[in-house]
Amino acid sequence: MLNTVEYGQQTELPDLLIAHGLFGSARNWGVLCKRWAQDRRVVAVDMRNHGGSPWHDTHSYHDMAADLAALIDAPMDVLGHSMGGKAAMVLALTQPAKVNRLIAADIAPIAYTHSQMGPIAAMRRVDLQNISNRAEAAAQLTGLEPGVDTFLLQSLDLKEKRWRLNLDVLADEMDKIIGFPDLDVAFDGPTLFLSGGNSDYVQPAHRDRIKALFPAAKFAKIPGAAHWLHAEKPREVEAAVRAYLAVT
Repeated sequence: MLNTVEYGQQTELPDLLIAHGLFGSARNWGVLCKRWAQDRRVVAVDMRNHGGSPWHDTHSYHDMAADLAALIDAPMDVLGHSMGGKAAMVLALTQPAKVNRLIAADIAPIAYTHSQMGPIAAMRRVDLQNISNRAEAAAQLTGLEPGVDTFLLQSLDLKEKRWRLNLDVLADEMDKIIGFPDLDVAFDGPTLFLSGGNSDYVQPAHRDRIKALFPAAKFAKIPGAAHWLHAEKPREVEAAVRAYLAVT
């Protein structure tokens, strides 16, 4: 069972389930979860091979969707970012009765060509046995885009001198992570593709595929945000999600 962090109390509104992206954790969404929890119960998860969740030998989207499904008794609103967004999409496509409304944050149901092996290589280069603080670890996290080192360090367990990420399996399964399963089904429920205005993850060329899988899909952008829209524009993301979930 996935490790979860719960916020707020159950109300007459559906619970909201949050699935983070690659190399992330439930804690990445903590600020927003607390705000949304003013209205409903919010459950953020550590995905498999991340955070406090179990490590497995596989990391496919069918696996991740099944992990999410195991947490859902009554239908939930489901929000997933990046990798978590793909997992949420597969959940909606394969077990639609589990999903009330779906929000895919800055991701499309396609195979991308960019690999995420760079951050894995950077983390593997850190001499974990000979660091005593995060600043020393940060100094060894080289060759990354600005801000990525700070993000990755959230998954460093200094006390145990280990990454809370199953780097070997994530590397072995990278083709699956940047890909997307070939599914010939559709989710007819309400779906929002919420993208960063400065991101190229969801492009006009993707819309035919999105509409084939999610016929009720709507699209919105957060101006000035890139792929990490929830970290860059949290209040705007909070408002957009709140407004979408309020639509009857």
